[in-house]
Amino acid sequence: MSPGDYGTKAVPSYIAAEAETTPLPKITVPPPAPATNSGKGLGDLPMRVVYRAVAVAAGVGILGAGAVFVVLGRGTPAPAEARGPAAQGATQQVVLPSGVSSPAAVAGGAGNGGGIGTATEAVATPGLSPLSSASPLGASPIGASPQASVSQPGASPEPSPDTAMAAALHDPRVPTLPANERKLRRLHGHPAHIRGLVKDRRSGVALPRFTKSWTLAKASPFASRQVLPKVKGMSYRGLLVSCPVPIPQQETLRDTAFLAARWTLNHHPSGATITWTASQPMKAGKRKGWLLGYTVHYTVKGKKRTSAAALALVDVADKKPAVVFVTIPDSQKKRWRDINAVMSSVKAL
Repeated sequence: MSPGDYGTKAVPSYIAAEAETTPLPKITVPPPAPATNSGKGLGDLPMRVVYRAVAVAAGVGILGAGAVFVVLGRGTPAPAEARGPAAQGATQQVVLPSGVSSPAAVAGGAGNGGGIGTATEAVATPGLSPLSSASPLGASPIGASPQASVSQPGASPEPSPDTAMAAALHDPRVPTLPANERKLRRLHGHPAHIRGLVKDRRSGVALPRFTKSWTLAKASPFASRQVLPKVKGMSYRGLLVSCPVPIPQQETLRDTAFLAARWTLNHHPSGATITWTASQPMKAGKRKGWLLGYTVHYTVKGKKRTSAAALALVDVADKKPAVVFVTIPDSQKKRWRDINAVMSSVKAL
């Protein structure tokens, strides 16, 4: 059959499918590039390691900032405006009670045993004697012991404070000591028999060893202790102890004895107060000391009671001063005379 035989008829589909087509281009995908780092990244680390690293970095930063602050603070002197009032307060911090109206009265206090020469000297020795209204009261700055001193670069030195004396002078339970010496009077009763001495090597003193009524007891927390028998219905009884002075040592034996007497209130009923019956220098063998006598007032089961008490502070060589303290409640007032026996028998070893 010739081509013309189809005429105008359509070409069959099987013939059209045999038409020549253009081949499709071949697409090739390149292989992935090898990893440049075979180690673990930050995201592969455990979280606890990350937290520790952050904490260490923060701590180092804080320490560095603190060190810079301290160095800059020490190297920068205080401005004159800031130092001026402080210096004035250090030289004028002497409180005069009623009856003392001029600095000359402060200088006169040295003759009364106050240990004060002038207002300037009072700053150098802040441990002022607690006296009555006839003598000046020392309002010492607040701080540590009178022997310590604090000095800072670029600032004038200030007197060391004495918190113990400042607290005692403002304690309503303890009045100021009488300005003049007052002897210990003979107390009620008869003294107990004495058999030798109790030698307190730790404190450096010897005191009488009573027999019969008094018995030796466990010393702790003191260095030595003797007690009277218990009284039925009473929680307090006679006590005689010795120990190194348990409070900050002051410039004078009198001041230290004053603070020690305040400390003895810890061994009386809560709320106890003191009235002074004696304040005098004493001799403990060849050593000096100070004696304080006082009455302790308190309330037990709604009833007002009292105790007679006395304290001897003894200057001991190469040691802190020693305290010999005795207190006897009114329920055992027959033994009050033993207080006289103790105070007259205390000796330095």
